[in-house]
Amino acid sequence: MSEQLALLPALLTAHLQLTLSALLFGVSISVPLGILVSRYRRLEAPVLGAVGVVQTIPGLALLAGMVPLLAMAGLTSIGFLPAFIGLLLYSLLPMLRNTVTGLATVDPACIEAARGVGMTRSQQLLRVELPLAMPVIIAGVRTATVWTVGTATLSTPVGAPSLGNYIFSGLQTRNDGAVLLGCIACALLALLLDGLVRCIDIGWTRRRRALVALPIASFALLYAYAGFTFARDLRASDDPGIRIGAKTFTEQYILAEILAQEIRRATDREVRIVQSLGSTVAFDALRAGEIDLYVEYTGTVWATLMKQAGSPPDRAEVGRRVEEFLRREHGIGVSGALGFENAYALAMRRERAAALGIRRIGDLTPIAPRLSIGADYEFFDRIEWRTLRERYGLQFASQRSMDPSLMYTALDQGEVDVISAFSSDGRIAALDLVLLEDDRGAVPPYDALILTSPRLAARAPDVVAALGRLVDRIDGDTMRRMNQAVDQDGRSPAEVAREYWTGRDPKD
Repeated sequence: MSEQLALLPALLTAHLQLTLSALLFGVSISVPLGILVSRYRRLEAPVLGAVGVVQTIPGLALLAGMVPLLAMAGLTSIGFLPAFIGLLLYSLLPMLRNTVTGLATVDPACIEAARGVGMTRSQQLLRVELPLAMPVIIAGVRTATVWTVGTATLSTPVGAPSLGNYIFSGLQTRNDGAVLLGCIACALLALLLDGLVRCIDIGWTRRRRALVALPIASFALLYAYAGFTFARDLRASDDPGIRIGAKTFTEQYILAEILAQEIRRATDREVRIVQSLGSTVAFDALRAGEIDLYVEYTGTVWATLMKQAGSPPDRAEVGRRVEEFLRREHGIGVSGALGFENAYALAMRRERAAALGIRRIGDLTPIAPRLSIGADYEFFDRIEWRTLRERYGLQFASQRSMDPSLMYTALDQGEVDVISAFSSDGRIAALDLVLLEDDRGAVPPYDALILTSPRLAARAPDVVAALGRLVDRIDGDTMRRMNQAVDQDGRSPAEVAREYWTGRDPKD
């Protein structure tokens, strides 16, 4: 827990930067737009409808959708910018709707009286309508504040640090303490910001200037702190050192730490790990040079990027074609294979498989209609699943997508009969699972490769040389033991990586 607490100031600061900036720009857009809509009622349906459509998009999808859009525009596609734009869009609806509603509910007699004393339309708005509508507008700001604080946790997969780092990494590494810490910190931040807005509301309603001035001063201090730290981080990003990407599962966290520790030892360079990136986000970030390296798998490139279907060739041929494709199409380098494979594999509880007489995937075909299968979020949309179904004629009674960290628990508890396991996962041995033989060769090889950005070799040849030390140095058994040390024993990825370099068995 001490390691997690040490990360709290930086992650809380990053979360505050995202939240406050999105709210500031959200208020600046929503209130003037709400005033405009209230003046021209024909705009109400299209404007509120458009903003409402944005609100129906799941938060993670909205944030992730910013990545390719920004990349096409030639802008930074991971980190603060996509997260900020997504949160800004997500904050608009409650503030815009409440501004329109608040102005619409102002008593017409008050407006008529303002006209009677000779007020201009601007004076009516500033001195009568907005003050009377303010409690409703502030209520919208309170709603947007809580929504934005919560949604900001989803910025982690697009490369923006936040309190979501605790939640995403904690779920994957079975670290309940990290998840709890992230949730508590997020809830306290939401309560603090909501409480400050509420004080403004109370002070405004009761006409007590002190109750308005104090929270406004508090917000000013928070914005000053967020602005100062953001400017500091921006200056530091001019020389960000080496940035290592990591996807959203245990093995990636461990490998990123192993790579980082070796680079620091061999080059004395500053290294930063960008955790919990989505799979396509990581690749796009590498291609754009926004991260310098990460570990990818030949099968992912073969099936997802190269769109290869049918029977894959042998392991060496897949590796050769993948390396050639990455270099030719994207300018991405391959430092080498780490020495182990982490392939998709169908897994069952050993006693369940034995009772049904199942050893190979082909044995599943006649009884699959009576069984259920669980998989990670993307498996059922991947080419591997389509190939498995076509080659084996698989038709399960039900398919359930779930978080990868939960599908093993679901299998162990008998909630599903089969899962799409990862062959190097330490939970396979810990839960006494059996991997079914792919006797018809439907799944391509998934050798772990170190991919490097197009500019890394020219910018940091010493880093590329250091990475060579890891080629063929991690076998499948070692990787499974390291994964198990994190998933089952509660060790941190950084600690397990340190023990890899000292030669200790992570299970000792």
